[in-house]
Amino acid sequence: MQKNEAKKRIEKLKEAINHHRYLYHVLDKPEISDAALDSLKKELFDLEQQYPEFMTEDSPTQRVGGKPLKEFKKVKHPQRMLSFNDAFSKEDMQDWLNRILKLLNNKSVSASRNARATAGAVDFYCELKIDGLAIELIYENGFLKTGSTRGDGTIGENITQNIKTVDAIPLKIDRPPTSIQLDRRRRSNKLVVRGEVFISKKEFESINKIQKEKGSAVYANPRNIAAGSVRQLDPKITALRHLDSFIYDLKTDFASSVGYGRGAIKTHEQVHKILKDLGFKTNTNNKYCKNLEEVFEFHSHWQKNREKLCYEIDGIVVIVNNIKIFEKLGVIGKAPRGAIAFKFPQAEATTKVLDIKIQVGRTGAMTPVAVLEPVQVTGITITRATLHNEDEIKRLGLKVGDTVIVGRAGDVIPNIIKVLSELRTGKEKNFKMLEKCPSCNTKLVKKDVLWRCPNEKCFARRRRNFYHFASRSAFNFDGLGPKIIDKLLDEGLVQDTSDLFDLKGGDIALIERFAEKSAENLVKSIAEKKEITLPKFIYALGIRNIGEETARDLADNFGSISKIKNAKLEDFDKILNIGPVVAKSVYEWFSEKDNIKFLEKLIRKVRIQNTEFRIQNSKLKGLTFVLTGKLETMERNQAKERIRQLGGDISESVSSKTSYVVQGLDPGSKAEKAKNLGVKILTETEFLKIVK
Repeated sequence: MQKNEAKKRIEKLKEAINHHRYLYHVLDKPEISDAALDSLKKELFDLEQQYPEFMTEDSPTQRVGGKPLKEFKKVKHPQRMLSFNDAFSKEDMQDWLNRILKLLNNKSVSASRNARATAGAVDFYCELKIDGLAIELIYENGFLKTGSTRGDGTIGENITQNIKTVDAIPLKIDRPPTSIQLDRRRRSNKLVVRGEVFISKKEFESINKIQKEKGSAVYANPRNIAAGSVRQLDPKITALRHLDSFIYDLKTDFASSVGYGRGAIKTHEQVHKILKDLGFKTNTNNKYCKNLEEVFEFHSHWQKNREKLCYEIDGIVVIVNNIKIFEKLGVIGKAPRGAIAFKFPQAEATTKVLDIKIQVGRTGAMTPVAVLEPVQVTGITITRATLHNEDEIKRLGLKVGDTVIVGRAGDVIPNIIKVLSELRTGKEKNFKMLEKCPSCNTKLVKKDVLWRCPNEKCFARRRRNFYHFASRSAFNFDGLGPKIIDKLLDEGLVQDTSDLFDLKGGDIALIERFAEKSAENLVKSIAEKKEITLPKFIYALGIRNIGEETARDLADNFGSISKIKNAKLEDFDKILNIGPVVAKSVYEWFSEKDNIKFLEKLIRKVRIQNTEFRIQNSKLKGLTFVLTGKLETMERNQAKERIRQLGGDISESVSSKTSYVVQGLDPGSKAEKAKNLGVKILTETEFLKIVK
């Protein structure tokens, strides 16, 4: 990026971030997700690091929060309330540590007087990063005097009356003779602590259920409820929300007469112990880590086990444990150098659309695909995102060159969620659909919302059909990926998918750079998959609109491929989960002479298990399940099979008709949608109890 382009990009980013921060932090009415906002801030931070001459005092990277609401009195914090910079990977964390070590050595600060600072000289205290609202509490003479929000870091909102409704926050600090005494050398006997107000998952679900019953809008996340609750003008409403709190920071020195004199508190780990001694609720899951490897283990553990917690977290906070080193490191902008928020992989991120390509599908459908600047979403690097069809591009208002929010639909497929048009420079280009197939040059035809290539012999269509046939949900040939399929087609070794079963080792060995042993293994792998279940066989045929679940419904209702072949249109219409569009697709496929010819050829080469599916009992009859995220104890297909055995139904999308969403590791948008709709979410443990 050129210097002048970077300057313009920084200005655009500042405007967009300030707009969305105001919606989020002040009005509690966000238009984009936390993850998307974090992604924009990360891009701005990186650009400012690269071009520090463009960093200004009013940059969002130099601020903490939003302006206080007018309904509350303003409170000036005794010390500025800071926030944290974010890290999203192990590489980011290592870079942070390297910056710390470099600074320590430059300042001649280390664990020992004469030694240069090393990675081993820096240890850490790790805290769970709660999805709540930061607060400050001031006690005078042992009594809670003031409770306030962070606000802009210097001035917050006085929410004392509402804070007093939180049972976890003590209204009075009792100090028996053996306890810690406050520094009596000060004019006022003050105790200043900081922490987080949050709401439990259970309470979050309960409140949204009530909102739904009243016909009111549901809350997007627990943080929104927590923020909205402490900002209620009537404390009685706040009390009904059953807020909770963790205290994690101490801003007051203690008298040396009780062993906690000035300079006697050496670590952040000690701070947490003192806070607990004073009667504050602290997080027992926090942990001391002696090095980055232990930090990574702590992060990984809670990424996998976050659903077991009764509250939401979005990462961990890593703090240099030694207070002397922490203070020497100082502050940069809005954040202490000695602490960082190590976020879990984002469910959404922002990036730029570099181009829009057309992909020819196995049914001839022309699918626009966005080519993206590489970006990580839930730990996976995304470079492309499906745009489905021309109408979807129009709906999004997407142009080539736009900055967009990217997610993973169904926890897997990258998709563009929103266009951030406010970041446009004027150089963006409109998308224009092709008139002819990019593979065979046949004139495209539009049916419903899709442009299609009508040429049944189109090479690109045939290639995609091979990919589908060999995929995991179909025949699942070991070692037969797209690259090898391409070589087989390019060499003319196969004409249709049934030809795969006729391949010999000698045929494949002729392919350039294909070892004889590898050829033999591939032939063996194909031969081992000649026996296939009826649902997988139906799916492998590549019939338009037929996914895994529909293939299962057809298999369950007909029991054999011959019955499906001879069925009438009305026979398909009678199936509960099959609508008229799908019914027509199946019927028309089995009405085509070329398809029947291919089918008969294929059937001669494979063995189809025509055993009808049998329900063991009706324990789950009438219940519909949606699965999201990775299950640890079983494959997803095994979980689906168990649900079916007990009479339950499977759906690929969440709706108001969904009974349960089963949530594994790294869930995506389905979990969020379930929360918004008030659908019950089951952990893997809870799910296993149901399907016993």
